[in-house]
Amino acid sequence: MKPIEILSALPQWAKASPQNIFSSPAWTMPCRLGDNPCMLRHDETRPEDVLPLAVRFEDEDHTLGLTDSPAFPELHSVWNARADVPEQILLALVEKDCGAFLQLLENAARRQLKIVGIKDSGPEGCECLKLDGDAPVSFTLDLSPMLVETFGQLRNIDTGHPSITDATIAAEVEYASFALSAAELSSLAPGDALLLPEIGSLAPHIVADGRFVLSENGLAPWKDEGLLRVCAALPSGITLGTLFNATEDTPPQMPQPPQENAPLKLVRFGKTVAHGHLINLAGQPAFTPDTPQAT
Repeated sequence: MKPIEILSALPQWAKASPQNIFSSPAWTMPCRLGDNPCMLRHDETRPEDVLPLAVRFEDEDHTLGLTDSPAFPELHSVWNARADVPEQILLALVEKDCGAFLQLLENAARRQLKIVGIKDSGPEGCECLKLDGDAPVSFTLDLSPMLVETFGQLRNIDTGHPSITDATIAAEVEYASFALSAAELSSLAPGDALLLPEIGSLAPHIVADGRFVLSENGLAPWKDEGLLRVCAALPSGITLGTLFNATEDTPPQMPQPPQENAPLKLVRFGKTVAHGHLINLAGQPAFTPDTPQAT
């Protein structure tokens, strides 16, 4: 499974609003500045000196704040004296020098972009954005619901960002699973034992968020088939980065089999039905309940 497929399967991301996606520190939008690939990201530093342009994305008015950048050499040459440059000449320089950048914004917004003129100042609350590439460009832009909807797509989340890879989801270490009738389960009592031949012969695996199974073979979707599952009793978690890495060729590091007296639990359909521990019964690992099963 690819990282974006894993992320798309998690409700907190699959149901995330465009605003929440765009606001994430992991938001990164692939773009092209001319022939050069680059990434559009949030900029933590607000530029102090911008050239505020009145622009229009089709029928929406916006304010674009350009900054001084080597990416715009002719504009850069007059930047400090731009107050003395007639507006029409300055706009002509912007059109000529910033054409590739303006085309990038048009492509990113999926709306035709038109420069209307130069404004006296930019509005409050503009987003600070930057282009990472050979010639970095920082700028400000006031966003509308339309732009947020366009920018805030799950595909624009950088799955390698620490805010994503370090995020932890619930997980269970599963040691065995088997079918058990309702009558057999209801009669299970302290002192009984369920043999677990899988322990010691098969490696444990991890069920993450009730959606994925991580084993020595990597990561795959998981579906609860209603089997009785023997799991570690202690709560656990796993980082998304661990799941992402399991999609690569490197085998994941799996938990060790439980030792004698290790606390265990029986789970069916996501509900713990009994607590117990591991015992050795005539040389065979077995589960023995500590308390009667839940009803």
